Amino acid sequence: MLVFLPVLRHQDETRAAYDGVVDLYASMFSDQLETRPFARNMIGTFAELVRGTGNLRVADVGCGPGHLTAMLHNLGLDAFGLDLSPAMVDHARRAHPALRFDEARMEALPVEDGALGGMLAHYSMIHTPPGELPALLAEQVRVLAPGGLLLVSLFGTEGPEPVRFDHKVTPAYSWPADQFAELLAAAGLVTFARLLHDPATERGFLDTHLLARRP
Repeated sequence: MLVFLPVLRHQDETRAAYDGVVDLYASMFSDQLETRPFARNMIGTFAELVRGTGNLRVADVGCGPGHLTAMLHNLGLDAFGLDLSPAMVDHARRAHPALRFDEARMEALPVEDGALGGMLAHYSMIHTPPGELPALLAEQVRVLAPGGLLLVSLFGTEGPEPVRFDHKVTPAYSWPADQFAELLAAAGLVTFARLLHDPATERGFLDTHLLARRP
C-alpha cells in the first residue's frame, strides 16, 4: 500500500491546484494557440495523420478547459477530453456542450484496449514525476490502436536530466527531448517527428513537441 501513497499525494496536489485556478486558466489559455503557430501546426499535422489512419477517435488527455478538444473536433476528429480535475471537466462541459468530457487519471484511462487512432497530451505530462512516467506511457500505448499516434508537448531542457521547477500552478518537470523520446521507445512507441523552438514564456525552456506512432 505504501508504494501508491506518493502517486496519490502527487495527483491529489495536482487536482487541487487546477481546481483552484479554472476560470483564470481558461481565460489565459483558451485562445493561446492563436499566438503559438508552431504548436498549432503540430496539432494540425497530428490531426491530418490521424485522419489518414481511418480511426478518428482521439483522446485529449489532460484536456483542461477543453479548447484543444474542440480544436481537434473542428479538424475532423471524433475527439473527447479527459482530465484529473473535476472543476476543469465541469468547465469544459459548459464551454463545449456538444463534446464529451470525463474525469480520469492518465494512468488508468476509461478507454478499451487498442481503441484510439490518436492521443494528444498537450503539456499534460509535465507534472508527472520521472519515475512514474513509464507506467503512464504504458497506459497510453494500451489504448492506442496499431498505427495510432501520440503527440506530446512539454517543456524542454538542453541539460542531461529532467529539471523540476515551480510551475505557476503546481510543480512540473522539463525534459531533454532525446531522453523523453527514449521513454517513448521503451513504452513501444516510435518517435518520427520532433519540433523544438525558443520559448514563448519567460521560463527559458524550449517548447518541445514529439510525435510518435504505435507500430
